[in-house]
Amino acid sequence: MIIQTDSLHKKYGKHGALNGLSLSVPEGSAFAFIGANGAGKTTTIKILMNLLTASNGSATVLGVDSRQLSPRELAMIGYVSENQEIPKQMTVGHYLDYLRPFYPTWDKQREAVLLQQLGLPADRRIGALSRGMRMKMLLVAAMAFRPKLLVLDEPFSGLDPLVRDEFMQEVFANADEMTVFISSHDLAEIEGLVSHVAFVDKGRVLFQEAMDDLTKRIREVHITLATPANASIAAPPEWLHVRADGNVLSFIDTRFDEATFQARIATQLAGIQRVDTQALPLRAIFTTFARAVQNQGATL
Repeated sequence: MIIQTDSLHKKYGKHGALNGLSLSVPEGSAFAFIGANGAGKTTTIKILMNLLTASNGSATVLGVDSRQLSPRELAMIGYVSENQEIPKQMTVGHYLDYLRPFYPTWDKQREAVLLQQLGLPADRRIGALSRGMRMKMLLVAAMAFRPKLLVLDEPFSGLDPLVRDEFMQEVFANADEMTVFISSHDLAEIEGLVSHVAFVDKGRVLFQEAMDDLTKRIREVHITLATPANASIAAPPEWLHVRADGNVLSFIDTRFDEATFQARIATQLAGIQRVDTQALPLRAIFTTFARAVQNQGATL
């Protein structure tokens, strides 16, 4: 695993930002780290980048304890954060000139291509750049040396759709040569691009799995019955958001299996006339789980 954490805890006074967070990120994956604001995403990333120290637990990046990351490992990690501090008095070109010696694998040709593709003027002072242009510059700085790991912490926050599209295009056009670890609320933007996902809530990972497996096991189900549906049935815990509309009972099945589904619902319901199922987009899966974790006993 290129990133591994085991029971990470982080406290700020009496507040527990992380509460036993365990995470495994496969090498070569495009990994989405999702959760509500305050769930612990940025705190986790700062611990991984050795910008914060965990109160307890362990974290490794590139096989090295995150507290012991050396210039050798840091030269293989690209990092882009919405709150990143950059020298606003420098021009884009001078800033890249400053960074270049720190990265033995820096590719000047790739730097030039990225600047051109993203429309970044090398002679422009950083302080005069728009927010979107600054994020593009940070992306160039993080990708010009061909990192083994690219960490993106809420990179799209506040960006207009065109800039987001350009940003995403550059990241995932090169995803085959690196691992991408991305924390983002723009779930619609990353769906179809990420290979793995982890859902974090209140400082702990509730589940993590390959996107293909996730979308196969989560289904929206509509069952038409011979009699009026009852949303108060004793539904199994893996059925979320159970609701009734006339003769139709609807719910989200978090343990859907095509081979066993018909037999499972037959033990719960009588008079089944029709069954319709459909996959959910990542945003809908996220909102479903976000509601579910508020109810003790929800099965994710």
